[in-house]
Amino acid sequence: MKTTSKLIKTCLLIMAVVFMASCSDDDGDNPIIVTSDPDIVDLAIATDDLSNLVAALQRAELVTALQADGPFTVFAPTNAAFETFLQDNNFATLEDVPVDVLTQVLLNHVVEGEFLSSNLTTSYVSSLSTAGPGGANLSLYIDTSNSVTINGISDVVTPDVEAENGVVHIVDAVIGLPNIVDHAVANAGLTELVGALTDGGNTTFTDLLSDDTTDFTVFAPVNDAFAAFENPNGNELANILSNHVIVGTAAFSSGLSNSYVSTAGVNTDGDNLSLYINTDSGVTLNGVSDVAIADIVATNGVIHAVDAVIDVPTVVTFAVVDPNFSTLVSALTELTPATDFAGILSRTAGGNGDGIDPDFTVFAPTNAAFDALAEIPEESVLTQVLLHHVIGGANVRSGDLTDGIMPATLEGDMITINLPGTGDNIADVTDGSGTTGIGIVAVDVQAGNGVIHVLNQVMIPNTGN
Repeated sequence: MKTTSKLIKTCLLIMAVVFMASCSDDDGDNPIIVTSDPDIVDLAIATDDLSNLVAALQRAELVTALQADGPFTVFAPTNAAFETFLQDNNFATLEDVPVDVLTQVLLNHVVEGEFLSSNLTTSYVSSLSTAGPGGANLSLYIDTSNSVTINGISDVVTPDVEAENGVVHIVDAVIGLPNIVDHAVANAGLTELVGALTDGGNTTFTDLLSDDTTDFTVFAPVNDAFAAFENPNGNELANILSNHVIVGTAAFSSGLSNSYVSTAGVNTDGDNLSLYINTDSGVTLNGVSDVAIADIVATNGVIHAVDAVIDVPTVVTFAVVDPNFSTLVSALTELTPATDFAGILSRTAGGNGDGIDPDFTVFAPTNAAFDALAEIPEESVLTQVLLHHVIGGANVRSGDLTDGIMPATLEGDMITINLPGTGDNIADVTDGSGTTGIGIVAVDVQAGNGVIHVLNQVMIPNTGN
């Protein structure tokens, strides 16, 4: 194959030498300068089967860009590839393609840097197309498992045609502008995800994630992740998959931080589930799933390939994974061994005859709230204190709160919530002991079996009753 490529290059060099020193489009504009040391454009001009590409470059005014120093790697579609592209997209001629669309399509065939076929590996690279969210460069999926295929649709038929400013690989199909579904289908490592999304002919997800009117962030489990997932809580697979999708934003890895986001997954009331992102070491989701490949850019969002399926969370999930609740977790486990708080707050359906049923509304004190106590009470008192932070049988979101509402806690005492809160508090809380001014400082961390609101002080029940 290298001998063939060298022969092609030699022929093209000879043709370029005898070719016209200058050519232009029909209007005399956008001149193309051909030299004896051909650049990428020169090679395209001297190749009969790339005449449509040359015409497209002229129409999109990209000739000068590809005559720059580079180096560039160009996947150059044949004339037949362009004809198929026009037919598939209902364009009669190249002139019918909007210039802005044509420009982005052509740039999606160009990569910065010179990559000979021997240097290509199965991986993602960024093209020069800026058709991604916010002008981000689109990703190209290079698959070298069987020759070289780009985005699952375009095969290299003639590799390694070297030019003065880079290298050309001639391909048999135009590489369109991929949406999220296109990228998922192209990657052999995501076949289990694609199968789950389309199981039984379902098109709900593929229709949603093909929508170009909004942006999405998808945390896409790789095949091994699906193979390892046993769905221990028997949650609906569609809801589990929805819990991997953020609707309305393209969250690139550079913009992620320790925070909660809302996913397309829902609880039984239809409230969108929360997802906790931790960036202390890489990117970890709900404490169980790490991002293995970040920032696969599509026209309508971004994909992060992850190494584990993210199940529907419980309120315990968030208490455990959020470092702001480490003291609370210690109180619920190590300091109160006689009560199975973790087991109780992990329930997802029904109770055990003890009158404690989901859904739960948990008012979760931060580490700083516990630090403000003179001391953490001994187990019997601490148990009642912790129960005083939980409402059973109700998923009470911030929108359900009204001024003066007085819900009863699992400990038995009521708390009083006043809106709006004072200072930085979203709401003020009066606990069972009569302490006022306790602040709800964050709301609506939504799990499948309840919701968490964050407190800046520990609530104390009335210990005299």
